[in-house]
Amino acid sequence: MLIGSPGSGKSTVGRALADRLGVDLLCTDTEVEKRAGKPISEIFVEDGEAAFRALEREIVAEGLREWEGVIAVGGGAVLDEDTRADLADHHVVYLQVEFGELAKRVGMDVARPLLAGNPRTKLRQLLNDRLPVYESLATVTVPTTDFHPEEVVDAILPALKDAGRSHK
Repeated sequence: MLIGSPGSGKSTVGRALADRLGVDLLCTDTEVEKRAGKPISEIFVEDGEAAFRALEREIVAEGLREWEGVIAVGGGAVLDEDTRADLADHHVVYLQVEFGELAKRVGMDVARPLLAGNPRTKLRQLLNDRLPVYESLATVTVPTTDFHPEEVVDAILPALKDAGRSHK
């Protein structure tokens, strides 16, 4: 289970991790778009954030119950109380990224509706609001700033093994 802010590398690292483990990747944002038949930005505009969050919650819950591979959870999914409770029983890798790097990665991405308006200020607030949640859910924290996705995977694999031993 990978969590982190928008732009932390969940989808990219998730793909690399899944490939390395020989399993599939469930990217919850991609699955939301697939089921809704439209991009997340359009879901926000046409249906509202509440509709997006309800579909996201459903997909995360299904994934946690049924998925055998790696799950990359949308950055805001962890704000849902039920999702946080569900994640408590899983290995959760928080992909940590420094704000300066995050701002470069996300930039002026119009596909990120929560950053509309002043993206840098909104990104800072979003990160400040979510950081305690990410940190509280993490069984492993792995930095991604200045690291190639394969290097992040190299850090995740032994950390997961160590986390697995501490949970037994």
